[in-house]
Amino acid sequence: MKFLFDFFPLLLFFAALKVYDIYVATAVAIVASVVQVGVHWLRKRDFEVTQLITLAIIVVFGGLTLVLHDDVFIKWKPTVVYWIFAAIMFGTHFIGERTALEHLLGKQMRLPSEVWSRQNAEWSLFFLALGVLNLYVAFYFIPHFFPNADAKTQNEYWASFKVFGTTALTFVFVVVQAFRMAPHAQQEE
Repeated sequence: MKFLFDFFPLLLFFAALKVYDIYVATAVAIVASVVQVGVHWLRKRDFEVTQLITLAIIVVFGGLTLVLHDDVFIKWKPTVVYWIFAAIMFGTHFIGERTALEHLLGKQMRLPSEVWSRQNAEWSLFFLALGVLNLYVAFYFIPHFFPNADAKTQNEYWASFKVFGTTALTFVFVVVQAFRMAPHAQQEE
């Protein structure tokens, strides 16, 4: 259920893009993100850092997209979010006693510190790569391989990659990482 709740703005963005255009879809994503964070606050009386970062970026980059009527900003939004997450995760190798991943998952499992460190570094690299991949798909792959498609169709191709491609890549990465962490978690017990 939390998975669907977290993807609520993205799914609404995708649906609005299919029916309207990228500007309506961007406005829908901004409103949906505000609603998502508001509902989370009403239910839990706190905020998740990832939701706040994503909300701030969607408001800024989505706002620029709407004000300047330029879809480049909304296409940069996922990359900026991924790179902020990568920077935070990478930075925790040097600041603090625990990595970001250990802060997120440390209550659910116990792992040796070197495993947390390695996993955290791999997640940092994964987010960095996702950001690069988003830029490649949005600004090179789609325009070069579908040059005759109109702007709406190109935006739909990019949104399909964003919604389904990055979600699938993330799912596969999570499964691989879980298998890699499992033997270490069992040793701790």
